[in-house]
Amino acid sequence: MNTLRAAEASERDQVGRGVGVVLLLGIALIHLLDAVNQVHEHVYVFVLYIVLMAVSLFVAAFLLRTDSRSAWSFVTLAAGVTLLGFILSRSTGLPSFRDDIGNWTEPLGLASMFTEGVAVSLGIYKVATTPRIERGGLTAAVIGADQAIRRIG
Repeated sequence: MNTLRAAEASERDQVGRGVGVVLLLGIALIHLLDAVNQVHEHVYVFVLYIVLMAVSLFVAAFLLRTDSRSAWSFVTLAAGVTLLGFILSRSTGLPSFRDDIGNWTEPLGLASMFTEGVAVSLGIYKVATTPRIERGGLTAAVIGADQAIRRIG
């Protein structure tokens, strides 16, 4: 598989990256909308939602800067763990949170499953097809090749 220079990585596949960012923002929005219900009922689920929203925004910002395997791995991991949490909450239930067992058809839950499933699928595809960035080039790809050159020189 080919390798990319840092400048190429920051400009590569802007459409795919845009879709990934929108999916991550969708995951954050869905959980923001549901967090209102969780803040008084299940505090630890609310805290997990806040962590998920922060992670989603961080990974979206990372993905905006560069098309790298690392960024797509984080997309896949964030969406996959969220999807797993959804499946567990609907099947076996979470500790002290058994309210949603069997509640597979809730509209916000269906939107969550769809968004996370598409993000996982896209992430797996992009991890498999994205060329590696030249050694030491990920920092340059994330902060911009011109800034990295100025820092070095």
